[in-house]
Amino acid sequence: MTMTAMTLLAEGSDHNPLIPESYDLVWSAVCFVIIAAVFYKYVIPRLTQVLNERSEKIEGGIANAEAAQAEAQETLQQYQQQLADARLEAARIREEARTQGQQILAQLRSEAQAEADRIVAAGHTQLEAQRQQIVTELRSQVGRTAVDLAEKIIGQSVSDQAKQAASIDRFLAELDEQAGIGVGR
Repeated sequence: MTMTAMTLLAEGSDHNPLIPESYDLVWSAVCFVIIAAVFYKYVIPRLTQVLNERSEKIEGGIANAEAAQAEAQETLQQYQQQLADARLEAARIREEARTQGQQILAQLRSEAQAEADRIVAAGHTQLEAQRQQIVTELRSQVGRTAVDLAEKIIGQSVSDQAKQAASIDRFLAELDEQAGIGVGR
């Protein structure tokens, strides 16, 4: 053991080494008060100010986030409304286009039918005119052939045009009657 420790042991055994001396307590209390005063005067207000600023920033951030979220929600609702309006408009346009298409198709069909009817009527008219022309030509040829045959059978020339025309007409009338009787059977 060292000498100091021995001296202390020798001097008094009634002193408890765990309890500090009164001058240590006084000086510790003075230091504590000075440090507490410095903390109270400078550190705590600054710390409080920093905490308040941080709290305000957090609350402001939360408020800004809530405002941004509300704005985003409003924008989303506007977008959804515009999308719904656009869908309705597209459906209306499709329906209008379909209706117009049906009208155009009906108009084209009626025009095509009218054109077909016109072409058929023109064809019938042309066929009737050709038939009349052919009948007239055939009558003329049949008449000439009949006159030629009659001249050969009779042995004389049938030169009178009026007699020739009357003979042809009579011959053709007889043929028409026979054809009418044959058709009626």
